[in-house]
Amino acid sequence: MIDPDQLTDPTVRAFVTAVNAGDRDAFQAVLTPDATMSDDGSDRDLTQWTDREIFSSGGRMAVASESDAGRSLVVDYRNDTWGEMRTAWRFDVTADGRVSRFETGQA
Repeated sequence: MIDPDQLTDPTVRAFVTAVNAGDRDAFQAVLTPDATMSDDGSDRDLTQWTDREIFSSGGRMAVASESDAGRSLVVDYRNDTWGEMRTAWRFDVTADGRVSRFETGQA
């Protein structure tokens, strides 16, 4: 596993760190105001999805690998609802270092 502190892209590093800390404020700070996301190829309401899949269910990301200059991850994702699963994450990062979109799904 890759320690979050060792992730290549600083924005993705901040995203993973916020998720693992359960820190909603830090998570929101790394997103653009109009950020979007998809799960298994379907667009989702970002606020509802992150509350359900991350914050109210103890979501944690253990990064197995990274590619695309650190903007694509393979993660062993765990939460209290679904247990652990291997997932892929891809991030679109703006020039000012914020996530404008992320996509996740089974890897």
